[in-house]
Amino acid sequence: MSKQTKETKKYDPDVKVKDFCGKKKIFFLISLALILISLLSTFTGVDIALEFKGGTIITYSYVGEMDASTIEKEVGSLVGSSVRVQQGDSLDGDTHTLSLSFSSNDGLTADRQAEVTDKISSLYPDGEVEVLDSNDVDARSGSEFFAKCIVAAVFAALILIVYIAFRFKQISGWSAGVCAVLGLLSTLIVTYGSVVLLGFEIDSNFMAVILTLLGYAVNDTIVIYDRIRENQSLLVGVPIEELVNISNSQSLRRSLRTSITTFGSMLVVTIVALAMGLDSILSFSVPMMFGIAMGTFNSICFVPGLWVWWQKKRGVDVLKPTKKAAKAKA
Repeated sequence: MSKQTKETKKYDPDVKVKDFCGKKKIFFLISLALILISLLSTFTGVDIALEFKGGTIITYSYVGEMDASTIEKEVGSLVGSSVRVQQGDSLDGDTHTLSLSFSSNDGLTADRQAEVTDKISSLYPDGEVEVLDSNDVDARSGSEFFAKCIVAAVFAALILIVYIAFRFKQISGWSAGVCAVLGLLSTLIVTYGSVVLLGFEIDSNFMAVILTLLGYAVNDTIVIYDRIRENQSLLVGVPIEELVNISNSQSLRRSLRTSITTFGSMLVVTIVALAMGLDSILSFSVPMMFGIAMGTFNSICFVPGLWVWWQKKRGVDVLKPTKKAAKAKA
C-alpha cells in the first residue's frame, strides 16, 4: 500500500480503495463496444411510432378470441401496407379492444376504413366487431414534438456543462463538465440501441426515457466530482489517479445502492407489465433499466477515467490545493 493510500485511512478507514484509473483502458473499450453495437443496430431496422410517421389508428371492440398475426396479415394485404395490431381488455370486462395502426402520410379514407372493418368482421363473424374510434395522426405534430425533445436534450447538456464548470472550477470544471456530458451521451446511445434491438418503437415513451436519463444518469458523476473536490483539500499532493480512485471508492457504495434501488423498481414494474400484458409500460421500464445500468457504469468507470486522461494530457499530475487547504497548511 502506498504512503498516500495509508494516509487516507484516517479519513475513511472502512473504505477499500479500488484501482479504477488503472483499468480505464478496459472501461473505454467496453463503452466503445457498446456504443458501436448500439449505432450499428440502426441497420437492423428502426421502428418509428405512428405519432412520428403519421397515419391512422382504428380501435374496435369485440368478443371472443382473435389472432393478432392473422389480422396483421389479412388486413395488411387488403390495404397494401404494414399494419400494427394491439389487443386489450375493455373496462367493463365483457369485451376486448383491438387497435390497428396504419402508417401513411394521408391516412385511410372512410371507404378504406369500412373495407378494413368488413374484413375483420368476415374473419370473425361471431366477434360482434364495432368501431370505437378512428383517428388520423399528423406526422408534422410528431415531428415538432421530436424536435422539441432534441432541443430540450441539447439545452440540458449545455446547462450541465456550465453548471459543472462553475461548481467544480477547482478541479478544472470545464473538462469535468464535458466528460460528464460525454458519459451521458454514451448512456443515451446505448439506451437507444436497447430500444432498437428489443424491437420497441421510437415513440413518446422513448423520448420520456431520454429526458429522464438526462437528469438521473449524471447524478452519480456529480457525487464523485464533489468527493474529488473535497479530497483535494484533505489529501494535498496525492497523484491525480490515486485521488480519483480514493474519491470513487468512497462514493461507490452510495452510487450502487441508489442505482440498484432504482433498477429494482423498474424491474418490478417490468414484471408486473409482463404479467398484465401492458406493452406501453414495457417500452418505458425496459429501456430505463438499460439506461440506469449504463449510466451507473459510465459514472463510476468511464467518466472518472476519461477526466483523469484529460488532465494527464494537460500535464496535470497533482491537483493544486484549494486556497483553504493552502492557508491551513501554512
